[in-house]
Amino acid sequence: MARKRVLIITYYWPPGGGAGVQRWLKFVKYLSKFGWDPIVYTPSNGEMPVIDYSLERDVPDGLTVIRKPIWEPYQLYKIFIGAKKSEKINTGFLTEKRRPGIAQRLSVWLRGNIFIPDARCFWIRPSVSYLSKWIKENPIDAIVSSGPPHSMHLIAQKLASKTNIPWLADFRDPWTNIDYYRQLKLSTWADKRHHQLEKMVVTSADRVVVVGSGMHDEFLQSHGVDSVVITNGYDADDFPVIATSSNSHFVVSHVGTLVPSRNPLQLWIALGELVKENQEFKNVFRLRFTGKVDVSVVDAINSNGLNSHVEYVEYLPHDKVANELASSSVLLLILNDTPNSKGILTGKLFEYLAAKRPILCLGPMDGDAAKVLTETEAGFTAEFHDKQAIKKLLVDLFSRFQTSTLCVGNRSVEQYSREQLTRKLAGVLDEMTR
Repeated sequence: MARKRVLIITYYWPPGGGAGVQRWLKFVKYLSKFGWDPIVYTPSNGEMPVIDYSLERDVPDGLTVIRKPIWEPYQLYKIFIGAKKSEKINTGFLTEKRRPGIAQRLSVWLRGNIFIPDARCFWIRPSVSYLSKWIKENPIDAIVSSGPPHSMHLIAQKLASKTNIPWLADFRDPWTNIDYYRQLKLSTWADKRHHQLEKMVVTSADRVVVVGSGMHDEFLQSHGVDSVVITNGYDADDFPVIATSSNSHFVVSHVGTLVPSRNPLQLWIALGELVKENQEFKNVFRLRFTGKVDVSVVDAINSNGLNSHVEYVEYLPHDKVANELASSSVLLLILNDTPNSKGILTGKLFEYLAAKRPILCLGPMDGDAAKVLTETEAGFTAEFHDKQAIKKLLVDLFSRFQTSTLCVGNRSVEQYSREQLTRKLAGVLDEMTR
């Protein structure tokens, strides 16, 4: 069978770091095994929240990466809010300052109402112009766009319309149903425009891929589109040997960003009570955060008397994360306390699974994440605001820690390996290009 070529339009790519990079980096790593040769189109000067050179080792040798400059309003934004040029722009309304100023609040309005669908919208026209010419000299069989930022989908939509090349739109996160959408202070016109663009993308793509059943159901109900669910996953190469934690401390770890909508006040209250009530727990309990933490979370932790038990690590290169997870007693999976929480299926969940440590999830008992934990027997779920349930799980987990029985089932985890997920993706690409 002749090999096929797919053009992947993605904003996030190494040396950029963070969760937005890994989904398509891992797909690209394994696609050649299934008859597809990827070509990546990405900005040469994008505004990346973090830099992680360790991810570059997953870029296949000989991969064609087309990098073109992008103009974004972030330098103007930084001047506007009084930030330094070198400062990184946080995602998801995270702030490490005491309170956003007037300029920052106004910038949120501009972001939602002027830069539609996002601040990368100025890259759409030049990208379509360049890629239209490039494709004439370099034939391809399919186009993929990865969003957010959803401007990538608009590039692909226009390109597919001009060339009649099949197009797959991959949604790593929702568009108008993302947790912070209502915080964008949208005008009626802007809200309508976002919904119009979302519908155009979802209904005009030859295939739509989403990360969970919640988003699948949303697109089916809203747009009549039966999308394909391909979750995030873990790469077995990142977890070559995972040993059972032999840490003498009861380490409860969270890896990733903690924004205000993921601030589990009842968890901090429950932990504060356990520290006061149980001397053995107090002596060995440690709370470890790897990733940026919003000031509201820090304040809540401190107000519950936990500050002496906490360790903050702002960022770890991805190649160090496996050891961090494996050295933990319990891994915290905190979902956004927002209306769309049932459909949230974060990438970190699957790396948590690969680490084979017990997972404590705070979110809907009937949500996508809870279903994965039940299916794999890898952890436990409590509702975000149910302090008694949270505390009961913590007591049980600590008891198991004391008796060296802190282990999990980890059934059927292999289905979430990046290689198996790429096999499924290649099948979708094969089907749409027959």
